Amino acid sequence: MTNWLILALLAALSYGFVGFLQKISVFRLSASALVVWVVVGLVLATPLFIPFWSQTQDGLIDIDMILIGIASGLFNGAGTWFLFRSLELGGKASITIPLTALYPLVTVALSIMLLGEQLVTHQWLGVALASLGAALLSYERIPESSHGI
Repeated sequence: MTNWLILALLAALSYGFVGFLQKISVFRLSASALVVWVVVGLVLATPLFIPFWSQTQDGLIDIDMILIGIASGLFNGAGTWFLFRSLELGGKASITIPLTALYPLVTVALSIMLLGEQLVTHQWLGVALASLGAALLSYERIPESSHGI
Protein backbone atom coordinates (compact mmCIF):
# COMPACT_ATOMS: atom_id res chain seq x y z
CA MET A 1 0.00 0.00 0.00
CA THR A 2 1.39 3.42 -0.91
CA ASN A 3 2.09 6.12 1.69
CA TRP A 4 -0.55 8.51 0.37
CA LEU A 5 -3.22 5.82 0.57
CA ILE A 6 -2.30 4.90 4.14
CA LEU A 7 -2.47 8.57 5.12
CA ALA A 8 -5.82 9.01 3.34
CA LEU A 9 -7.27 6.02 5.18
CA LEU A 10 -5.94 7.36 8.49
CA ALA A 11 -7.58 10.71 7.68
CA ALA A 12 -10.90 8.95 7.01
CA LEU A 13 -10.59 7.06 10.30
CA SER A 14 -9.77 10.29 12.16
CA TYR A 15 -12.69 12.12 10.59
CA GLY A 16 -14.95 9.22 11.54
CA PHE A 17 -14.04 9.72 15.20
CA VAL A 18 -14.44 13.48 14.78
CA GLY A 19 -17.99 13.10 13.46
CA PHE A 20 -18.94 10.89 16.40
CA LEU A 21 -17.39 13.30 18.93
CA GLN A 22 -19.11 16.26 17.28
CA LYS A 23 -22.54 14.68 17.64
CA ILE A 24 -21.90 13.94 21.32
CA SER A 25 -20.68 17.53 21.85
CA VAL A 26 -23.70 19.31 20.40
CA PHE A 27 -25.84 17.91 23.19
CA ARG A 28 -23.89 20.05 25.66
CA LEU A 29 -22.41 22.97 23.68
CA SER A 30 -23.73 25.45 21.14
CA ALA A 31 -22.38 25.30 17.59
CA SER A 32 -20.40 28.51 18.16
CA ALA A 33 -18.84 27.30 21.42
CA LEU A 34 -17.93 24.01 19.81
CA VAL A 35 -16.13 25.77 16.94
CA VAL A 36 -14.02 27.64 19.51
CA TRP A 37 -13.04 24.40 21.27
CA VAL A 38 -12.23 22.71 17.96
CA VAL A 39 -9.88 25.60 17.16
CA VAL A 40 -8.26 25.21 20.59
CA GLY A 41 -7.78 21.52 19.80
CA LEU A 42 -6.17 22.37 16.46
CA VAL A 43 -3.83 24.85 18.11
CA LEU A 44 -2.85 22.25 20.71
CA ALA A 45 -2.17 19.71 17.94
CA THR A 46 0.03 22.12 15.97
CA PRO A 47 3.32 21.07 17.62
CA LEU A 48 2.76 17.56 16.26
CA PHE A 49 3.09 18.92 12.72
CA ILE A 50 6.26 21.00 13.23
CA PRO A 51 8.61 18.13 12.24
CA PHE A 52 6.84 18.01 8.86
CA TRP A 53 6.81 21.78 8.35
CA SER A 54 7.81 23.19 5.00
CA GLN A 55 6.55 26.43 3.55
CA THR A 56 6.58 25.44 -0.10
CA GLN A 57 8.46 23.04 -2.31
CA ASP A 58 11.00 25.74 -3.20
CA GLY A 59 11.22 27.02 0.38
CA LEU A 60 9.64 30.40 -0.45
CA ILE A 61 6.27 31.72 0.61
CA ASP A 62 4.37 34.65 -0.84
CA ILE A 63 1.26 36.64 0.00
CA ASP A 64 -0.91 34.56 -2.36
CA MET A 65 -0.14 31.39 -0.40
CA ILE A 66 -0.82 33.14 2.90
CA LEU A 67 -4.18 34.42 1.61
CA ILE A 68 -5.11 30.96 0.28
CA GLY A 69 -4.28 29.49 3.69
CA ILE A 70 -6.40 32.10 5.46
CA ALA A 71 -9.30 31.60 3.01
CA SER A 72 -9.05 27.86 3.56
CA GLY A 73 -9.28 28.39 7.31
CA LEU A 74 -12.29 30.70 6.92
CA PHE A 75 -14.17 28.22 4.73
CA ASN A 76 -13.22 25.40 7.10
CA GLY A 77 -14.52 27.38 10.07
CA ALA A 78 -17.77 28.22 8.29
CA GLY A 79 -18.28 24.60 7.22
CA THR A 80 -17.58 23.40 10.74
CA TRP A 81 -20.09 25.83 12.20
CA PHE A 82 -22.76 24.85 9.64
CA LEU A 83 -22.18 21.19 10.50
CA PHE A 84 -22.38 21.78 14.26
CA ARG A 85 -25.50 23.91 13.87
CA SER A 86 -27.11 21.21 11.74
CA LEU A 87 -26.41 18.62 14.44
CA GLU A 88 -27.57 21.06 17.12
CA LEU A 89 -30.90 21.46 15.31
CA GLY A 90 -31.46 17.72 15.44
CA GLY A 91 -29.71 16.42 12.35
CA LYS A 92 -28.91 12.73 12.69
CA ALA A 93 -25.14 12.15 12.81
CA SER A 94 -25.62 9.06 10.63
CA ILE A 95 -27.03 11.29 7.87
CA THR A 96 -25.53 14.74 8.48
CA ILE A 97 -21.88 13.69 8.73
CA PRO A 98 -21.89 11.62 5.51
CA LEU A 99 -23.67 14.44 3.67
CA THR A 100 -21.03 16.95 4.72
CA ALA A 101 -18.36 14.43 3.73
CA LEU A 102 -19.48 14.87 0.12
CA TYR A 103 -17.56 18.15 -0.09
CA PRO A 104 -15.20 16.58 -2.67
CA LEU A 105 -18.01 16.99 -5.19
CA VAL A 106 -17.56 20.76 -4.82
CA THR A 107 -13.80 20.30 -5.13
CA VAL A 108 -14.27 18.27 -8.32
CA ALA A 109 -16.51 20.95 -9.86
CA LEU A 110 -14.12 23.78 -8.93
CA SER A 111 -11.11 21.81 -10.17
CA ILE A 112 -12.77 21.19 -13.53
CA MET A 113 -13.92 24.81 -13.92
CA LEU A 114 -10.89 26.65 -12.54
CA LEU A 115 -7.93 24.29 -12.94
CA GLY A 116 -8.94 22.61 -16.19
CA GLU A 117 -8.77 19.13 -14.67
CA GLN A 118 -10.64 16.36 -16.45
CA LEU A 119 -12.33 13.18 -15.29
CA VAL A 120 -12.49 9.89 -17.13
CA THR A 121 -15.60 7.75 -17.37
CA HIS A 122 -15.17 5.75 -14.17
CA GLN A 123 -14.47 8.94 -12.22
CA TRP A 124 -17.68 10.52 -13.54
CA LEU A 125 -19.46 7.36 -12.44
CA GLY A 126 -18.02 7.91 -8.95
CA VAL A 127 -19.36 11.48 -8.96
CA ALA A 128 -22.78 10.23 -10.05
CA LEU A 129 -22.83 7.53 -7.36
CA ALA A 130 -21.77 10.00 -4.67
CA SER A 131 -24.54 12.36 -5.78
CA LEU A 132 -27.06 9.51 -5.73
CA GLY A 133 -25.81 8.58 -2.26
CA ALA A 134 -26.40 12.14 -1.07
CA ALA A 135 -29.94 12.08 -2.43
CA LEU A 136 -30.68 8.74 -0.80
CA LEU A 137 -29.20 9.81 2.53
CA SER A 138 -31.19 13.02 2.67
CA TYR A 139 -34.51 11.53 1.56
CA GLU A 140 -37.02 11.19 4.38
CA ARG A 141 -40.44 9.72 3.92
CA ILE A 142 -43.27 11.83 5.13
CA PRO A 143 -45.44 9.56 7.23
CA GLU A 144 -48.84 9.01 5.79
CA SER A 145 -51.56 10.39 7.98
CA SER A 146 -54.00 7.78 9.09
CA HIS A 147 -57.46 8.65 7.87
CA GLY A 148 -60.41 6.72 9.21
CA ILE A 149 -62.71 5.12 6.69
